[in-house]
Amino acid sequence: MTALKSYEDWKHCITRLCGIPLTGPYIEQRLTALRDPANSTTQKFVAIWGEQHRLSVIGWFEEAQQETGGTSTSSAPSGKAS
Repeated sequence: MTALKSYEDWKHCITRLCGIPLTGPYIEQRLTALRDPANSTTQKFVAIWGEQHRLSVIGWFEEAQQETGGTSTSSAPSGKAS
Protein backbone atom coordinates (compact mmCIF):
# COMPACT_ATOMS: atom_id res chain seq x y z
CA MET A 1 0.00 0.00 0.00
CA THR A 2 1.23 3.47 -0.85
CA ALA A 3 1.22 6.28 1.69
CA LEU A 4 -1.51 8.79 0.93
CA LYS A 5 -0.33 12.20 -0.18
CA SER A 6 -3.35 14.50 0.22
CA TYR A 7 -6.23 15.16 2.57
CA GLU A 8 -8.72 14.31 -0.17
CA ASP A 9 -7.10 10.91 -0.84
CA TRP A 10 -6.86 10.16 2.88
CA LYS A 11 -10.49 11.12 3.51
CA HIS A 12 -11.66 8.98 0.57
CA CYS A 13 -9.67 6.03 1.91
CA ILE A 14 -11.04 6.39 5.46
CA THR A 15 -14.68 7.14 4.63
CA ARG A 16 -15.26 5.30 1.35
CA LEU A 17 -12.80 2.43 1.14
CA CYS A 18 -12.73 1.63 4.88
CA GLY A 19 -16.28 2.78 5.61
CA ILE A 20 -15.28 4.66 8.77
CA PRO A 21 -17.34 7.80 9.49
CA LEU A 22 -15.24 10.75 10.61
CA THR A 23 -17.20 11.54 13.75
CA GLY A 24 -16.01 13.89 16.45
CA PRO A 25 -15.31 11.11 18.98
CA TYR A 26 -13.44 8.98 16.43
CA ILE A 27 -11.30 11.93 15.30
CA GLU A 28 -10.45 12.86 18.90
CA GLN A 29 -9.59 9.24 19.75
CA ARG A 30 -7.22 8.97 16.78
CA LEU A 31 -5.60 12.35 17.46
CA THR A 32 -4.99 11.40 21.08
CA ALA A 33 -3.34 8.14 20.05
CA LEU A 34 -1.30 9.60 17.18
CA ARG A 35 0.01 12.42 19.37
CA ASP A 36 1.26 9.95 21.99
CA PRO A 37 4.67 8.52 21.04
CA ALA A 38 4.36 5.95 23.86
CA ASN A 39 1.12 4.52 22.40
CA SER A 40 1.82 1.03 21.01
CA THR A 41 -0.49 1.57 18.03
CA THR A 42 1.29 4.83 17.21
CA GLN A 43 4.66 3.11 17.47
CA LYS A 44 3.51 0.43 15.00
CA PHE A 45 2.13 3.12 12.69
CA VAL A 46 5.46 4.98 12.69
CA ALA A 47 7.40 1.75 12.15
CA ILE A 48 5.34 1.01 9.03
CA TRP A 49 4.62 4.46 7.60
CA GLY A 50 7.28 6.74 9.11
CA GLU A 51 7.23 9.84 11.27
CA GLN A 52 6.53 12.28 8.43
CA HIS A 53 3.39 10.37 7.44
CA ARG A 54 2.24 10.33 11.09
CA LEU A 55 2.53 14.12 11.12
CA SER A 56 0.57 14.34 7.85
CA VAL A 57 -2.19 12.11 9.23
CA ILE A 58 -2.42 14.23 12.39
CA GLY A 59 -2.89 17.27 10.16
CA TRP A 60 -5.57 15.49 8.15
CA PHE A 61 -7.44 14.48 11.30
CA GLU A 62 -7.22 18.11 12.46
CA GLU A 63 -8.64 19.25 9.12
CA ALA A 64 -11.48 16.71 9.40
CA GLN A 65 -12.10 17.95 12.94
CA GLN A 66 -12.47 21.52 11.65
CA GLU A 67 -14.86 20.31 8.93
CA THR A 68 -17.06 18.63 11.53
CA GLY A 69 -17.03 21.72 13.73
CA GLY A 70 -15.09 20.01 16.49
CA THR A 71 -12.19 21.34 18.47
CA SER A 72 -9.30 19.46 19.94
CA THR A 73 -9.08 19.07 23.68
CA SER A 74 -5.36 18.47 23.39
CA SER A 75 -2.90 21.22 24.10
CA ALA A 76 -0.25 19.44 22.02
CA PRO A 77 1.09 21.43 19.09
CA SER A 78 -0.26 20.68 15.67
CA GLY A 79 1.47 17.85 13.86
CA LYS A 80 0.51 19.26 10.51
CA ALA A 81 3.36 19.00 8.07
CA SER A 82 4.22 22.11 6.11
